[in-house]
Amino acid sequence: MFFCILFLLLFRKGVAGSDDDLMSFVTLPEVRALRFDVAYYDRESVSPGYWFVAPYGVIDPEAPTKQWKPCQIGPYIYDADGTLIWAGSCMFDNRNIFDFKAVHNIDDRPHLSFILQHAYHDDGSEKGLGYVLDEHYEPEYAVGVTNDLSAFNMHEFNILDGGKTALACLYRPEYMDLGDFGRPDEHGWVMTGGFVELDVATGAVLYEWSSVGHIPIHESVTVNSWDSPSHQPGWDYVHVNAVDKNAAGDYILSARFTNTIYLISGQDGHIIWRLGGSFQTLCRISHSLSSTMSGGQDEDHSAALLVQVDTSASPMTARLLNRYDRPDGGLTRLRGSVQRLPNGNVFVGWSERGYQSEHSPDGKVLMQASFASTRFSTYRSYKFPFEGRPLTPPDVVSTVYGTDETDLTTIFHVSWNGATDIASWNFYARKEKNGIPVLVGNTTKIDFETMYIADGYLDWVSVEAVDKAGNVLGTSAIHHTTTPDNWRLAGFQGEEKPTPDDPSLLYSSKLSDEDDVTGSYSTAKEAAKAINQAYELIQGVGSS
Repeated sequence: MFFCILFLLLFRKGVAGSDDDLMSFVTLPEVRALRFDVAYYDRESVSPGYWFVAPYGVIDPEAPTKQWKPCQIGPYIYDADGTLIWAGSCMFDNRNIFDFKAVHNIDDRPHLSFILQHAYHDDGSEKGLGYVLDEHYEPEYAVGVTNDLSAFNMHEFNILDGGKTALACLYRPEYMDLGDFGRPDEHGWVMTGGFVELDVATGAVLYEWSSVGHIPIHESVTVNSWDSPSHQPGWDYVHVNAVDKNAAGDYILSARFTNTIYLISGQDGHIIWRLGGSFQTLCRISHSLSSTMSGGQDEDHSAALLVQVDTSASPMTARLLNRYDRPDGGLTRLRGSVQRLPNGNVFVGWSERGYQSEHSPDGKVLMQASFASTRFSTYRSYKFPFEGRPLTPPDVVSTVYGTDETDLTTIFHVSWNGATDIASWNFYARKEKNGIPVLVGNTTKIDFETMYIADGYLDWVSVEAVDKAGNVLGTSAIHHTTTPDNWRLAGFQGEEKPTPDDPSLLYSSKLSDEDDVTGSYSTAKEAAKAINQAYELIQGVGSS
């Protein structure tokens, strides 16, 4: 007896200022990353891994503008506390990204995959691409549209085992007769649906399947037999939204507007079986299941379902194994995802506001999180292990503050976009750019960007990223410390403009009496920190 495990995500119709819902960084000033609001109910039971989201403001490409915009839209990785790990929004200049996830079935290295949506210009020059990045965040493949399609469809870029081929959804307008509705003498445009299997290296279409001749128009829940013929692009009667391939070489297709899952022969394209109902799904044999659709109007809130299908029975039977209700009791109008995690937990992306939740196998809510912003959503949310090793060095910015010559402090801000294994930072200073580095301190990594306050006016600085075993992962470039344009406005009350300290002298003397810190010095250091925070507030540059 053969069983196929399906996840079914039910969607219902419903509703899902300032920039305090975004994070800004001294070391990455062009990025405004979304904040997460996170709530845990059983932290110990949550599966390890990172969150993969791709926020967008509007689903369609936006027109180019001459106005500067911060990098907000695109792929992001967060840890389980909602701390930013990688911001990829600047990589594609705020273009919409879909189906962003980690991929572990190509080789022994982790990869990332996603869809870069087609550009605003409708001249056919930028049809969109399916991307594969390596663990260094460098493009390994960019799979384009090589057939007659007008764009790379946004719904799916599914890398198959071995990484040689990938599946993508296919939408194509066809001018068809309406004989299926008993109107053989009438013709109209119909948006057909299907999928392609692509060669990842070349983009060549290795296999193509279309709903034409397989799924009649009358099976659609959105098109009526009395509807007037449509102009191009036509009736969207199937709306394919997900596709996978099983070990036997057959394809599993989810169609939103027929409320059906299809198993399609990889040999001749005939439909082997279909599973219908008031839900939309994708079945991924032996691993995760996802769905993105609207339906099930008899329900008052959204849920993910775990269903067991017995394909050997006649007729085929489906049995509900478990239900994972949306924790807030809300409604997801469309889009979304469901993923079964290695420990048996279920991770659900509810799309709007980046709302996501993790559930135990028996349905208990373990965690829920959402964007602090109401202005952004993500098509899907995923959770995977990942090791990011960026080739770019860590970023460091340093600024000196103080009230007089006796209490000058240098404030470091440091980050490394995409590095996953940083446990702590070492901070170094030099009297001259090419001088000998002096260790001035270290601290545990906190948040995406870490701030550290060091004694003295340190003119040339650098940092090291260190893992939990004490190994140096990377070293920044040597940075020249920034000084205030106006020392008086920055709170300095000394007689003359200060000069840099020699760190080899300053820190050799401090090692001998580091346990003898006076109260006045501690007060001065706190004052410098307060001045720094006030100065950043005035300048509109905060660190999070």
